Amino acid sequence: MSFNDDVILSFRANGGVVKEPVDWGDSLVLVHVIRKDGSERVLPLRGVVTDDGWHVTATAAGAPKNPGWVYNLRRMDSTTIEVAGDGGAEPVPVTVTELTGAERDAIWARYLEIPPFPSYEEKSGGRVFPIFRFARA
Repeated sequence: MSFNDDVILSFRANGGVVKEPVDWGDSLVLVHVIRKDGSERVLPLRGVVTDDGWHVTATAAGAPKNPGWVYNLRRMDSTTIEVAGDGGAEPVPVTVTELTGAERDAIWARYLEIPPFPSYEEKSGGRVFPIFRFARA
């Protein structure tokens, strides 16, 4: 079983709270990404929550290239995410928007307050990390 599979199982088994294999608390978002071939992939991503939705960033741990799922999300108008809710992990239908400009920068500033995200910026070779907002559909 992969690291991501372990995280997803922990998320679902513990009502949206992940303590193992990494302590993300209730800040994780499971994103359902539809690939070009129509298959679905579920990604565990650290989220930043604001009044207008959940935000995820494509740091790929500071890699110089975007992860492949970025290109799939850019094709999607909507998807489903799973988040911690009052009754545990809950699926939420959402719209997908890639942030740009000052709006993107404001969310990135929030990520820079969370270790290890500042180190990712240093490793990336200047790549600007895409950030997506998921708003309830």
